Amino acid sequence: MTTVLIADDQTLQRLGFRMLLEAQPDMAVVGEAAQGRDAVRLTAELRPDVVLMDVRMPGMDGIEATRRIAESGGRSRVLVLTTFDLDEYAYEALCAGAAGFFLKDARPDELVVGIRAVAAGDSVISPSLTHKLISAFTAHHSPHRPPSTPLELTHGQRQRLAGLTDREREVLRCIAAGRSNQEIANQLHLAESTVKSHVSRILTKIHARDRVQAVIFAYDVGLAHLA
Repeated sequence: MTTVLIADDQTLQRLGFRMLLEAQPDMAVVGEAAQGRDAVRLTAELRPDVVLMDVRMPGMDGIEATRRIAESGGRSRVLVLTTFDLDEYAYEALCAGAAGFFLKDARPDELVVGIRAVAAGDSVISPSLTHKLISAFTAHHSPHRPPSTPLELTHGQRQRLAGLTDREREVLRCIAAGRSNQEIANQLHLAESTVKSHVSRILTKIHARDRVQAVIFAYDVGLAHLA
């Protein structure tokens, strides 16, 4: 059973999410919060698998609440939801430690699948935001570096990059492009189970918590670029 905490300042929005999730046989809503501070407190008390986190809430916003939940080192993972299709929200939420970012106009089935993926340790990003998010990563991580200028990697980055096999680098490039395991399998002519094994090893080798951190690493070390 996947346990979920809903954090949103709109009562009707929380009710809608609760009705959707409690209709799923494998999900249970364990609590609700109308403010970021309450979301942090209830996450510590209830230890849900997933926190559905609104961005704009009174007092402490969803970004800061996400950061505090991630920094606590607990088991709960945050899936950020917002009505605002803006690059900076997605970028800030993911850098704060969110496991994913969805727009509130996502289809109900997409949201349910996203929650299950986050609970299982994966990361999800709303498809409509993938390219914008990649652009934001590039702008934030190398805003003044012309494309032809070599990257200056830290010692730790060089070590982690050197630990990847050629195949793992290929898979990491695909992850950075926003491709799912099935899409990577199709592109590289591999079984999906093989791709999952590669992804697991990559995350371990580069010390990444999830696929989102793997995307950031790929851009930091120059393994990925805008299409």
